[in-house]
Amino acid sequence: MQEVKNPKKPMIFYYLIVLLVILSLNFIVLPIFTEHQVKEVDYSKFMQMINKKEIGSVNIESNQIIFTDKDETHIYKTGVIEDPQLVDRLYDSGAKFSSEIIKETSPFTNLLVGFILPMVIFVGLGQLMAKRLNSKMGGGMGAMQFGMGKSNAKVYVKSTSGIKFSDVAGEDEAKEILSELVDYLHTPGKYREIGASMPKGALLVGPPGTGKTLLAKAVAGEANVPFFSISGSEFVEMFVGMGAAKVRDLFKQANEKAPCIVFIDEIDAIGKKRGGQVGGNDEREQTLNQLLTEMDGFDGSKGVVILAATNQPDSLDPALLRPGRFDRRVPVELPDLQGRIDILKVHAKKMKVGDNVDYNAVARAAAGASGAELANIVNEAALRAVRDNRKFITQADLEESVEVVIAGYQKKNRVLSNKEKLIVSYHEIGHALVAAKQTESAPVHKITIIPRTSGALGYTMQVEEGEHFLMTKDELLNKIATLTGGRAAEELIFHQITTGASNDIEQATKLAKAMITRYGMNEEFDMVAMETVTNQYLGGDTSMSCSLETQTEIDKKVRETVKEQHAKALQILEDNSAKLHELAKYLYEHETITGEEFMNILEAHDEPLPESTTDEF
Repeated sequence: MQEVKNPKKPMIFYYLIVLLVILSLNFIVLPIFTEHQVKEVDYSKFMQMINKKEIGSVNIESNQIIFTDKDETHIYKTGVIEDPQLVDRLYDSGAKFSSEIIKETSPFTNLLVGFILPMVIFVGLGQLMAKRLNSKMGGGMGAMQFGMGKSNAKVYVKSTSGIKFSDVAGEDEAKEILSELVDYLHTPGKYREIGASMPKGALLVGPPGTGKTLLAKAVAGEANVPFFSISGSEFVEMFVGMGAAKVRDLFKQANEKAPCIVFIDEIDAIGKKRGGQVGGNDEREQTLNQLLTEMDGFDGSKGVVILAATNQPDSLDPALLRPGRFDRRVPVELPDLQGRIDILKVHAKKMKVGDNVDYNAVARAAAGASGAELANIVNEAALRAVRDNRKFITQADLEESVEVVIAGYQKKNRVLSNKEKLIVSYHEIGHALVAAKQTESAPVHKITIIPRTSGALGYTMQVEEGEHFLMTKDELLNKIATLTGGRAAEELIFHQITTGASNDIEQATKLAKAMITRYGMNEEFDMVAMETVTNQYLGGDTSMSCSLETQTEIDKKVRETVKEQHAKALQILEDNSAKLHELAKYLYEHETITGEEFMNILEAHDEPLPESTTDEF
């Protein structure tokens, strides 16, 4: 949708005008009204004029000599030098001695130049600035506040080429809910006929990058009405009351352009819960109070719809969420498998893509990705195709771009030593082999020992065959065993451990703790929640809600769980040591193997290997 911009000069423009006026007073106006100008010369010039008898009047003071030319049209001054015969020479040259060479300006001139003229100029300039600000801000306090009470909402006018629901994929439920708002803006009569009133507001809730702002623009595009967009942080001002003034101005503009849509992004910046805590933000609370008042006061029948977006719904004030203000809460979650496929196709429409691209395979590899990340994946694939001098995107480009988003770019300048490369090979094959030898474990998709910019020296990618929404206890335990497989391989083959398992340890511990504290998968604690999750859309921070004694017992259970799965992984690798050596050697030589290659080697008929050590690699 096309944004409407009102041209306006910045405040620095008016400050420059004031500066120019002051400079003109000092360097142009004042010299015109001044009745004299004194020019400073050196003493030799003074002596030359005496010798040529060009001195008219002279006044000798203790620290300077002031004199005029013969016509007394110019006034000069110079320093004093010890000269006992100076007076005689001046007398002989015909100079007249006078103490009133410099005449004071008249009191009227002083009053005119020093007070009246500056006042007239500044009053006139103030009137000009007030008119300009009034014309842009609607007059009143807006002109006095130099725009601090003016909302900075971006206005998008009606546009047939704007964003539509067809441009938003993967959020079918959200589009279905919001389409009713569009229908009301188009045909309000059929709703009024039955007595229904339009919802005043809808709150879009979801993780970052899922398309909340895009959905809001799509609603405006489908309804073909003006769209006001502003961020919650733009209401926050240094002076108390300015944020409330911006809210009033925003709703005033919206009522004038009704029917329209007002979108407030990141509304949690001003909509957080109020309370009597010490150090509260009076400005933010006043802004929130004004927003609540405006939402209650405006006439919904005019067709003004308020949309807001946040990824911290738990922090919002209950008064803001009640029916009559935000009547609907629209979840905008991470897309499922089909949603990811649709999003990839939407973004691929703008690109030149090969005919053999399998969007299903790419979407499965990008499990858990948001719409913004999927758009980035397609763009990265296009950039890779250009780097390789190709005219279209291939399947390999998309698969590599998934890895770039997940693990970063390949670090081509980082060369591992042979020993480190061998350790990483066994570590990654340890993960893959433990995963493959367990039931109900995701298939191995790719194994690589090429370092990435994320800091990973290698990784094993597992991809589910289909969409997975629930995980059983056995699946979680298998996942912990898979995470410990890398360290287990190091212990089994090299009889020592490295720092390479730090991320594995962190994930295994976190998963084991969640099984006990949140999922109720421990017989001793049963179905008792020991941990609460906050900010579920921003990383899911957790906090314990049990006694210190219980926390100690939980820590013990977590250690036992991880230790059991670690022993299980060790046993699997011992039972399949021949395949461990064979696969590690293959990975060491090729650096990257696909899941298909991995399974072919694993399922091949076992041949007796010659007795060897890892040094032979």
